[in-house]
Amino acid sequence: MASLRDIRRRIKSVKNTRQITKAMELVAASKMKKAQQAALAGRPYAQLMADMLAALAGRVDESLHPFLVKREVKTRGILLVTSDKGLCGPLNANLFKLVLDIKTPAKFVAIGRKGAQFLARAKRDMVAEFSVNDRVPFADVKTAVEFLVQQYLEGTIDTVEVIYPRFRNTLVQEPTVRPLLPLAGVADFVSHLRAEAGDAKPADNRDMLFEPNAQTVLEALLPFYVNRYIYQIILSAKASEHSARMVAMKTAKDNATKLIGDLTLEYNKARQAGITQEILEIAAASFATN
Repeated sequence: MASLRDIRRRIKSVKNTRQITKAMELVAASKMKKAQQAALAGRPYAQLMADMLAALAGRVDESLHPFLVKREVKTRGILLVTSDKGLCGPLNANLFKLVLDIKTPAKFVAIGRKGAQFLARAKRDMVAEFSVNDRVPFADVKTAVEFLVQQYLEGTIDTVEVIYPRFRNTLVQEPTVRPLLPLAGVADFVSHLRAEAGDAKPADNRDMLFEPNAQTVLEALLPFYVNRYIYQIILSAKASEHSARMVAMKTAKDNATKLIGDLTLEYNKARQAGITQEILEIAAASFATN
C-alpha cells in the first residue's frame, strides 16, 4: 500500500494536470468559435460566386476549360489537411486510415505537420508541404492550391482531391475525401455546393450580360472559386481540429477529476487506518502496563 506522502504527491500532480487540460479546453473552445465565425462569414460571398457560375453554366463551351475536361486518371493528386499539433483525439488517425486505403498511384501535398510526418513514415510520394496557422490566411491557402492546380495543368497529376476532417458538430468530425478536379460540369458543381450548404433559395434566372464574354469570365472566375472552395474546406478542418481538441481535453479533465476523487478516498482510508493502528497500539500498551 502506498504511503500517505506518495498519495499526496499523486493528488497534487493530477491536480496540476487537470488545471492544464482545463486551460487547453478553454483555449480550444475559443479558437473553434473563431474558426466557425470565419467559415460563416465567407459563406454569402461563396454563394454569390456560385450564382454567377450558375448563370454562366448554359452559355459556355465547357470542353474548352481544362478544369472541366475529363482525362484518364494515371496519378491522383491529393491534398491532405491535418493539424500541426496533437492532443486532438483520433482526428488525424482517422485521416491517415483514408490515406492507407489509397492503393493507386498518387502524389500528396500536405498542410499540417502531422500529415507531413505520417506521409514520410508511410513512404508516400509527398511533393510539397505547406503550413497554415490558426488564423488561416487566404494567401497561405492560395499558395498551396495554386501549386496543386499548376501540377494538374501540367499533367503531373490527373485529379485534385482533398482529404480533411469535415466539421459536422462539436462532437462529430467526419473524415472526408472530396474530389475537386476535374469538375463534372459547372451546373452540377454549383448544385452540389448549394445542397452541401443547405441553400434552398431559387436560382436567379434573370438575363445577365457578361463582358467581354461569358467564356472569358468563366476562365477568370473558376480558378478563383476553386481557391475559395478549398479555403472554406480548410476553415472547416481547423474548426474540426479545435473541436476535437476541446473534447479530448474535457475528457482528460473529467478523468483527472475522477482520479483525484479516487486518490482522496484512498488517502482518507490510509490515514484512517494509520490513526486506528495508533489507537490500538496505545490501548495495547496501556493494557500491558496494567
